[in-house]
Amino acid sequence: MSIDRDVAALRERMLELSALNAAKDLMAWDQMTYMPPGGGPARGAHGAVIGRLMHERMVDPGLRRLLERLRTAGDALEPLVRDEVTVLARDVELAARYPSALVAEVAAHGSTCFDAWRVARERNDFGVVATLLERSLELTQRLAACHPAAAHPADPFIDAADEGMSVARLEPLFKELRDALLPMVDAVAERGEPQAVLPVHRSGEAQLALALRFAVDLGYDVGRGRQDLAPHPFAIRIGHGDVRITSRVAPTDLQEALFSTIHEAGHALYEQGLSDALDGTALASGVSAGVHESQSRLFENLVARSRAFWHYALPRVQAAFPELAHLDVEAAYRAVNRVRRSLIRTDADELTYNLHVIVRFDLELELLAGNLSVADLPEAWAERYRSDLGVVPNGAADGVLQDLHWFGGAIPGHFQGYTIGNVLSVAIFDAARSALGDLDDQIAAGDFAPLRAWLREHVHAHGRRYPPLELAQRVTGAPLRVEPYLGYLRAKYLDDGAPTASAA
Repeated sequence: MSIDRDVAALRERMLELSALNAAKDLMAWDQMTYMPPGGGPARGAHGAVIGRLMHERMVDPGLRRLLERLRTAGDALEPLVRDEVTVLARDVELAARYPSALVAEVAAHGSTCFDAWRVARERNDFGVVATLLERSLELTQRLAACHPAAAHPADPFIDAADEGMSVARLEPLFKELRDALLPMVDAVAERGEPQAVLPVHRSGEAQLALALRFAVDLGYDVGRGRQDLAPHPFAIRIGHGDVRITSRVAPTDLQEALFSTIHEAGHALYEQGLSDALDGTALASGVSAGVHESQSRLFENLVARSRAFWHYALPRVQAAFPELAHLDVEAAYRAVNRVRRSLIRTDADELTYNLHVIVRFDLELELLAGNLSVADLPEAWAERYRSDLGVVPNGAADGVLQDLHWFGGAIPGHFQGYTIGNVLSVAIFDAARSALGDLDDQIAAGDFAPLRAWLREHVHAHGRRYPPLELAQRVTGAPLRVEPYLGYLRAKYLDDGAPTASAA
């Protein structure tokens, strides 16, 4: 049948696109982990070529004709193929808006900018990368100009990462969060300060080994992945059966290694949980930044920062680090849930975390609107941190240079996913609890299989088959709402009374 031939042709095209994407991601993983500093210029050139080749294949008229033939086949297609055609057609439409030369230019610039960011961060010197960031802003504006009908220049980038979201939809959501969180942080800040860290005296290798053990217990399959160090932790899917995580270590505080690893393991569990049937299709990845983040934040916060988890974890922590033998479960729970007016987003507690995100989101919009120059960005950053978090960066490294997101080619569309993920994580965990019963007993016993299996069935396995807001509705039974998330924070940080706050 002609349909069978067309489906076979689609598989061939997707194999080529998947191979190019795997090469791109493997090069990115290497650049962020092991690549020597001198490899940057060549890596940028190679990335630009791969980006151009991928783009040319995405906008190939032959692929468009193929998708149109398959679309008109309708119910004659298997449901999985029909869903793939819908998703891939959206990807093609987005790619077709951008000239291949611009795509290659952004890719090459992103590689150069990333290498400069690493140097700038090490030197605590924004000047090292400021000119490149101005170039990133100019490239972002050129990309945005390819969407003349967009209500806001940031909308195409936001929608690409979190389909269905926009500035108009996010601003009221973020306002609701900020208005609720600022007084909550103030209320908790009136209490005293608990032990700030899990102080350890052993090497980073020992910390990473313990953190990886927890990730494996949660379900991360090291036979289909690996753990490495990176200045900014991330997880990445190279291909089916190869999902890698990276971690970061602080010399004297176990929390850095522990929570960076568990966070990235949450991302990896999503990718490792994709249905085998999706392999080689356009559906074989997480559906959005927000849904992806919901999985990492669910395991990091709702599991690993729970009292139940520390009934399971503390004996294992103390066996590896005898210097923590004095801690009991309650002390460990309080330590890992301390509310702190801090400078670093990735180290932030649950109560202040979204304030970090909202600062970045607002500054992105100001940059794109032309109301804020790159030269004034560090000062604007410091002022927002002073007003929203009550702290001021000591320099660029713990200010505007702390995240890599703005130094990868284009600026907006990254950070909103973290807060969407936080909100979704609570709704999804509540749905799992309703289905599975007393999750606390299971977590305390180190039995994570029921939760992992439920998430795999209801979230992970589907990949991109359903749009993110539809998937969230299917899983939670409700639209995206802030109040359940705020209710969780109030119950934990105001009603419980255990965690407390301090200044940085």
